[in-house]
Amino acid sequence: MKARSRAARTRMPIVGTALLAIAGVIATVAAGCGGGAGAAPKITTTARAGVAPVPPDQGAYFGAWVPAEGAGLPSASPSPSESPSESPSDSGSPSESPSGSQSPTPSGKDAGKPGMAPVLDFEQKLGRRLDIVQSYRGWKSDFPGGLEKSVADGNRYLLLTWDGGDTREIVQGEHDDLIAKRARAVKALGKPVFLRWSRDMDKSSGQKSVHSAADFVAAWKHLREIFKRENVDNVAWVWCPTARGFSGANAGSYYPGDDQVDWICADAQPGADYDYRDLSEALKLFMEWSRGRHKPIMIAEFGVPKSYGPRRAEWLREAAKTLQDPQVKAIVYFDSDEQAKNARDKRRSYSVTGDKHATSALRELATTPYFNPRNLPVTSGG
Repeated sequence: MKARSRAARTRMPIVGTALLAIAGVIATVAAGCGGGAGAAPKITTTARAGVAPVPPDQGAYFGAWVPAEGAGLPSASPSPSESPSESPSDSGSPSESPSGSQSPTPSGKDAGKPGMAPVLDFEQKLGRRLDIVQSYRGWKSDFPGGLEKSVADGNRYLLLTWDGGDTREIVQGEHDDLIAKRARAVKALGKPVFLRWSRDMDKSSGQKSVHSAADFVAAWKHLREIFKRENVDNVAWVWCPTARGFSGANAGSYYPGDDQVDWICADAQPGADYDYRDLSEALKLFMEWSRGRHKPIMIAEFGVPKSYGPRRAEWLREAAKTLQDPQVKAIVYFDSDEQAKNARDKRRSYSVTGDKHATSALRELATTPYFNPRNLPVTSGG
């Protein structure tokens, strides 16, 4: 077992000012770092402001993967290729009720909409509405489904995690009709969508279909070309390897290029082979790599393991400091236990359900002004 890893921390100051300028289809954000501690890098994206998701002027959007009710448990995880309630974990999917269905039925204009009950219940506990709701669909699954339509119908951003197909088949054009159909479906939503295709492409478990970094890059460009052909402009393309991939798997070699990516991202669980590891340590190499890219950062699927016990709240409070970084513009909590091998596997269980101290600390993070850039109302919570 590796020893506990705890790097020295420097609290990053909250962004003081930001300027969002749009030139054609290029959005550029120049953000100054408060307190004279330096400046955030110039940030560019190919996404169209007002049409596709662009970074907030200040702070970072807060979102979550909130699994479908009753799904995502270690003993009952659905197969991503078979279930409509798929999820984005190790097997390719996020899925479980964060509330245990014990709190009062959420009310409001979104109550009763397909797929929204677990989301509303989670929001009730946090005391605020999410900026981003993540959904997952397999490579050949139809979408948008009920949840995607419900999210698009409101004022939350949809983060659509779309599992990758065989990269060589994609480049050879074998899936062009499928890709074009999905592109038209996303366009028809008529709302800004984060599209995270083939996340964790650097993991060894996916190399049978990813093949190589060069194959992945070629497939990514092929998808983007088809979306462009279909005139889909409401999508922000999110490139998302694992944070761990920057320590040995050469995750950066899978990067398609600044002209092909709108947001850079990392999935960043601390790792089951550590007794305790701060998020700052898990993200360190990814963040160092990201400084060379003029792109907004999304930290997706980060979570604190249940194995940390009474230290989970401390972990979340330290994570809040780490994530208040001028280049980090969106974070997505992974509130699920679906990656656990069994019910006793606490090192891969991240749901805060039933843990009042962890829930309180996550609420503190979510309601920190830095992570509420749209100034959404904060309530007393559940």
